[in-house]
Amino acid sequence: MAYLKKYIPVFAGMLFLFTSAWSQPGLEDLRTTYGLRIARTEEPIELNGLLGEPAWQNADVATDFWQKFPTDGERAAKRTEVRMAYDDRFLYISAVCYDSDQYVVQTLKRDSRFFDGDGFGVVIDPLNRRTNGFLFGVSPFNVQSEDLLSQNAFGNLNFSWDNRWFSAVTRLDDRWIVEMAIPFKTLRFEAGIDTWGINFFRNDLKENQYHSWTPMPVNFNLVDLGYTGSLVWDKAPEKTGTNVSLIPYVRTSLYRDKEADPVGTDTEFDAGIDAKLALTSSLNLDLTVNPDFSQVDVDVQQTNLTRFSLNFPERRPFFLENNDLFTSFGTPPARPIFTRRIGLDENRMPVPILFGARLSGNLTKRFRLGLLNLQTQAEEGRNGQNYTIATFNQSLLKRSLIKGYVTNRQAVVKGEGLDYDDYGRNAGLEFNYLNLTGSWNVFGGLHLSDKPEIGLGTFRNLAVQHNSRNLDFFVDYFGIDTDYYADIGFIPRLDNYDAANDTIVHLGYEHLFKRVGYTFRPAGDRAVIAHGFSLRNVMDWQPDWTFNERSSSVEYEIQFRNTSAMRASVEDNDTRLLFATRFTGQEPLPPGKYTYSQAAVAYQSDARKPLAYEGEVQVGEFYNGTLNRFSAGLTYRIQPWGNFNFSLEQNYLRLPEPYGSADLTLIGQRSEVNFSNKLFWTTFFQYNTQSDNFNINSRLQWRFAPMSDLFLVYTDNYLSSPFLQVNRNRGVVLKINYWLTL
Repeated sequence: MAYLKKYIPVFAGMLFLFTSAWSQPGLEDLRTTYGLRIARTEEPIELNGLLGEPAWQNADVATDFWQKFPTDGERAAKRTEVRMAYDDRFLYISAVCYDSDQYVVQTLKRDSRFFDGDGFGVVIDPLNRRTNGFLFGVSPFNVQSEDLLSQNAFGNLNFSWDNRWFSAVTRLDDRWIVEMAIPFKTLRFEAGIDTWGINFFRNDLKENQYHSWTPMPVNFNLVDLGYTGSLVWDKAPEKTGTNVSLIPYVRTSLYRDKEADPVGTDTEFDAGIDAKLALTSSLNLDLTVNPDFSQVDVDVQQTNLTRFSLNFPERRPFFLENNDLFTSFGTPPARPIFTRRIGLDENRMPVPILFGARLSGNLTKRFRLGLLNLQTQAEEGRNGQNYTIATFNQSLLKRSLIKGYVTNRQAVVKGEGLDYDDYGRNAGLEFNYLNLTGSWNVFGGLHLSDKPEIGLGTFRNLAVQHNSRNLDFFVDYFGIDTDYYADIGFIPRLDNYDAANDTIVHLGYEHLFKRVGYTFRPAGDRAVIAHGFSLRNVMDWQPDWTFNERSSSVEYEIQFRNTSAMRASVEDNDTRLLFATRFTGQEPLPPGKYTYSQAAVAYQSDARKPLAYEGEVQVGEFYNGTLNRFSAGLTYRIQPWGNFNFSLEQNYLRLPEPYGSADLTLIGQRSEVNFSNKLFWTTFFQYNTQSDNFNINSRLQWRFAPMSDLFLVYTDNYLSSPFLQVNRNRGVVLKINYWLTL
């Protein structure tokens, strides 16, 4: 207990902030004011986008949508009519979206850029708790998107969750009509609940507008679970039957690593299987044997002029479903759980995973559980690893959570079993208060780590966030002991590279982030829909509270009605460099005090036009030298089948002698050709002089059946200089997977 006494002020602060936050009255009325009754249909519904069945003629109608963006508080000019029905197997949704026959459609590819084009979507909260739910969306060209929703304040939709459901769209001169059929087996719900949370929304990109069935403040996310109405069943849905899906795959590949073997070529044939088992209507078990992620998009490369590692997002499907249960602990950039540390080495190259299991979902209406275990392969010169993560979320009050986790990384020696002297263990407990409207978010927690010969280390965090129509602010504190380690996490500042001694120094730190912004929202039909200032300040101290680093900035941003935007910023930095740091190929900068400032201006054009562009210019000082940065992007869209993007980033770094200079170039070109909403071809070129690499990744995907694909993937890597003369490695992969529902 004595060890924890110094953290009592942290929890006292949590309690103070919690009691000072309040709920906006009147939001509870949405559930009573906005209700839609749903009735069972005895006659089959054919998905054809025509709405000829009696069930549609007799159904209640949700209409009179509100405009949500760019201004709220007024009715949407274009009419939308939504109806719902159900039978033993499906939840049916229809929508009539009145509009012209001219649409903004960015792509025919599933789960891609849904909010950047016209579309209709539904938010479903089967537990009626405003904490977790589902999103289903369809474009006028019947391109589907779906995702899981959570109340995580920092969560972003990534459309990584995949499941089978069905839709049809008919396009007419003055409207387009959507029909959806969502299997009850896809929705995880508790039997006996006769009122669900529901909301409908519509993207109208031609007018740069978003509409919602229930009134939503302009400063909130369109899919916020706090603003759902009520779906009232004539009879509460009963527990669904067994839902078991098997997804086997086979893969063959040719691979040549010229750096390791100048003449040899490896030929591989591999197979594996995933399984999804619905243990209950709200609890799912995922199993995988020899998983393969060769079809996953390559990382978008970044120029790194920081002193720490960059965070590349998780893209592998097995790790993304229900990921808020596993990855929402801590606060950016300090995350004690980061699943990308599993099955990938420090160079982002895959480490074979032998098998794994994940149990996730609701045990009760208020209690969610997440369990994950994965085993990587042990090879000569590299131990295998067993990873275990256990988490829980317990709902409190209206929208608040108490949540916790335990993780364990345990080394496995080939032929010998577990190495009990090589492990990393972590545990943490957090409380997240979110008021009913979502305008106040207060969260904090205490995290522990345990490693052999090091013992216990702590990481504590506390934050408060407020988001209103005009004013928003975020204050975030966390402190990390030097003895704290996160083997399955991502906390970049903990590991400092000392270039003078060619070693890594593990050092804790204290961190305070503050941001406040004020947005002006002019009334009326003006060219500018919003503009405002934001102030940001970041402070870091050493574990003994000796000053280490400060960064302060001011930014002004303008959003135009035609979707274009402009921003300008000025940043001032004060850094006490603790270790020699190399930014070029010459001598590293010595430790010491460095003060420097930078300014930047950026612009992005109307994204609705076939040709869109963006650019940014940053000039100023960098430590004891200068850094000028220029970036530009160009996108040409041939609706709806083609997207062609070119991006360029150029950094001119000049440091005094003997610390050197560098011209760093990063070029990317991405072409996406959609032959239909079932056949796609994507090619990505990346040229990066900092990593001395030129990469080609080309992928052909054919969705020959629902959730079943054939992939042909070609990858090639060269040294960037001399260009295309030295090949590093090359590979071709042919993979097929099939989704079988039992």
